[in-house]
Amino acid sequence: MIKTLFIALLCRLSTSVYSQSAPKPYGPLPTKGQLQWQETEMYAIIHFGPDTYTDKEWGFGDENPAVMNPTKFSATQIVGAAKAGGLKGIVVVAKHHDGFCMWPTKTTTHNISKSPYKNGKGDILKEYREACDKLGMKMGVYCSPWDRNNPLYGKPEYVTDVYRRQLLELYSNYGPLFIVWHDGANGGDGYYGGAKEKRTIDRSTYYGWDETWGIARKLQPNAVIFGDVGPDVRWVGNERGIAGETSWATYTPHAPEAGKLAGNGFVLDKEGIEGHRDGKYWMPAECDVSIRPGWFYHADQDDKVKSPAALLNLYYKSVGHGACLDLGLSPNRLGLLADGDVRALAEFGKILEATFKINLAKGATVTASNVRGRNKTVYGTAKLFDTDRYSYWATDDHVTTPELVIDMHQPTIFNVIRLRENIKLGQRIDAVAVDAYLDGKWQELATVTSIGGNRSIRLDKDVTASKVRLRIINAAAGIALSDFGLYKQPNISTQN
Repeated sequence: MIKTLFIALLCRLSTSVYSQSAPKPYGPLPTKGQLQWQETEMYAIIHFGPDTYTDKEWGFGDENPAVMNPTKFSATQIVGAAKAGGLKGIVVVAKHHDGFCMWPTKTTTHNISKSPYKNGKGDILKEYREACDKLGMKMGVYCSPWDRNNPLYGKPEYVTDVYRRQLLELYSNYGPLFIVWHDGANGGDGYYGGAKEKRTIDRSTYYGWDETWGIARKLQPNAVIFGDVGPDVRWVGNERGIAGETSWATYTPHAPEAGKLAGNGFVLDKEGIEGHRDGKYWMPAECDVSIRPGWFYHADQDDKVKSPAALLNLYYKSVGHGACLDLGLSPNRLGLLADGDVRALAEFGKILEATFKINLAKGATVTASNVRGRNKTVYGTAKLFDTDRYSYWATDDHVTTPELVIDMHQPTIFNVIRLRENIKLGQRIDAVAVDAYLDGKWQELATVTSIGGNRSIRLDKDVTASKVRLRIINAAAGIALSDFGLYKQPNISTQN
């Protein structure tokens, strides 16, 4: 009888240990749309319009639609070049600050139907949509809230009768969209239907952002909304394409003036570089930067296109810091990306593909100092090397500084380390260190902070080792690490 009870007790204890529940989520969590955005990693924002022909960055709003006549426009060439670069989507600038709409909108005559392009029957947005569908790329749109052409700008009627109706057209007719994009353009000098004056607005309240965002929530529920204040993806606070060395996915926008409501163009944007460890919202950073010095095409910048090495540096400082990279592309007056831009993208894409094609740690023997509930089937280290971004090695709740030893059993050359958390459970890890077993002892290779959805560590030189160790230095909750990878980036020029 006693023996039977003892065996039953052991069984109960064993069942309790091995069926331990999943870790509880920590802090704010991403939505489905935010997860899909994180997986996108890189996309392009495409500036093309009257400014391409007037050689400006910001049009005044008085441009004649007749200037818009790209005789060889090819959305397929542009989107295809982006795809060759490893980008997974595009954001079309449907309307810039000059107010010219690249689709045949019903809200203003200042649009593509008044241009010579396809005898007034053209629709640039439709062509991008078709190219994305053909090439398996995602699409988003940006419609500038500031409109230097429209006579109603600065009045309530502009927001309700023009801007929101434009968003309604875009979100209804050109989906599915993975992102809807906003910036902080908030008025100033403009044509404004011939008034030629300066107009200012209340940057906190004029656009009624909550209601304006509601259009996307209704019509494109899986699209993230980007802006200085999110609400889904924040601006990183610079146009250099670089996130902070520490980069939290959580963030609380703050207005630059006490007692005011933060808004696009009215926020302490420097805080977006790192975000906030105790941020109220899950609002990771987008890093925007152009492949050229300007956002629009200028012929005198043809020799200033960023090199593949420079693009690679941006990748590691944006995607590698848990953000996404939004790379500006600029079609020329023919409606094509210039040859130099296409070549740079293609070479960049080849380098990325070669680097991350093989995880050199896959197949290694991995020893963990702790596995949640000792249940290796559900929470074991094998989850670090599968193709599921959200399967994960987990520790018991009280274990926040565990270690992994990865033994490849033979000398292995690598120069890139990649880590990912299962962000469905929040951003849990604060800092880690990676060591290699060299000359008979452990030697530290790197320390980094804020892992989140992606952390890529590019080492200064190649390392040859058969054993590597990951040490979690600090974490706010038990570990839920989904990826560990060692990679070999091909040798290239390191020019900036």
